[in-house]
Amino acid sequence: MKVGSGAEVASRDKGRNRRVGTPTGGPAEESGPEAAGLGARRAALQAVAALIGQERPPALDDAIAQATRAAALAPADAALARAIAVATFRRYGLIRAALAQRLERGLPAAKPQLTALLATAAAQILDLAVPDHAAVDLAVRLAKADPRTAHLAGLVNAVLRRIARERDAILAESADALAINTPDWLARRWSAAYGPERAGRIAQAHLAGAAIDLTLRGPAGDWAQRLGAVTLPTGSLRMPESGPPIPDLPGFPDGAWWVQDAAAAIPARLLAPEPGARVLDLCAAPGGKTMQLAAAGARVTAIDRSAPRLERLRENVARLGLEVEIVVADALALEPQDHDAVLLDAPCSATGTIRRHPDVAWTKAEADIGRLATLQARLLDHAAGLVRPGGLLVYCTCSLEPEEGEAQVAAFLARDARFVRVPVRPEEVGGAAELIDGNGDLRTLPCHLPEVPGARGGLDGFFASRLRRAG
Repeated sequence: MKVGSGAEVASRDKGRNRRVGTPTGGPAEESGPEAAGLGARRAALQAVAALIGQERPPALDDAIAQATRAAALAPADAALARAIAVATFRRYGLIRAALAQRLERGLPAAKPQLTALLATAAAQILDLAVPDHAAVDLAVRLAKADPRTAHLAGLVNAVLRRIARERDAILAESADALAINTPDWLARRWSAAYGPERAGRIAQAHLAGAAIDLTLRGPAGDWAQRLGAVTLPTGSLRMPESGPPIPDLPGFPDGAWWVQDAAAAIPARLLAPEPGARVLDLCAAPGGKTMQLAAAGARVTAIDRSAPRLERLRENVARLGLEVEIVVADALALEPQDHDAVLLDAPCSATGTIRRHPDVAWTKAEADIGRLATLQARLLDHAAGLVRPGGLLVYCTCSLEPEEGEAQVAAFLARDARFVRVPVRPEEVGGAAELIDGNGDLRTLPCHLPEVPGARGGLDGFFASRLRRAG
């Protein structure tokens, strides 16, 4: 969807809005007291710098929101700042390598501000349809305006000019996205779990970014035609790559649909609750699955320990006119209950969402997997005591890591003999049998559904297992 105005936010890789100049170092267009677009570049730089080299960095979306609010940017400039920051992390491996090769002493780890400045400018040159001279000149202006980098303005100018001159050669090096643009620990894990060829396709899919998918509240009707969308086999609608902002689309004010990745929409459908069924949604925020269950007629209780995240869920539920009981609580503190169904979307490494959140690849560490897997096992054991005999438990994560998916469920079934797997059937995923693994669990990959006519392909990486309590 459209994230800003003009050519500045278009991807060069799609062949749109090609470069219209070469770096000259000349002055950028002026608008008021500072150059046009300088505020957006400053906000992107600040957001990226907030993540680089931090032991526990914030999510990029949060860092961008904070930087754009602090700068009081207009919506178009805020969208440009986000596009630059996201593009920076989408090709961060390639960008870091290109910069390091063109700096005499490599990228200085102790200077995240300089790294962020060079990386955000390089992202504009390599991945966004920004005139080269504007990307270079505005980066030099930002360098001069900051005491930490003012003495390096000449270096910034020279390195970025060289990046622009050698752009085609640099991009040619990114053909192997698994080797060039994926952290070594993730490349190794994915190759072991899915094989080198499929791991390479996963890494390549991450470079393409993610489409905007919608989940309909009711019957499909003519919504695809009204929205100019494509209907996916799984039932979600996929929007074209350009169009009006989401709030301006038909059906948004009326709550006819909401934004939700097509893979993320499948786990709630696996419960298929009867009208009036008592369903517990654990770790529910931001609420896409909650709304699916409520729209199906279930009596839903949504639990999450984060009050701010539940506030967004509350707003969405109100927009759709749905009835949901929303409770701020730790799922591990709940007393035993007897719900007809429980959905546990457990906290995870989120490596399945790198297409839309590319910072995840560069801010997570391998040690996070074991820590999260321990928490997931505790949550899964506790969730087992919240579903009645004969009821369903769906466990899911937006992770590509087997420890957070396949291995987690295998260990749970070995611990708790009361539960048995209820395999997913191909007709439940629109006949897309490739989304079902050998155990009958859901396993979607970023490289699945690669071809979608009129829209971007791919899915988030998701795992889901449907379990029934026998007694």
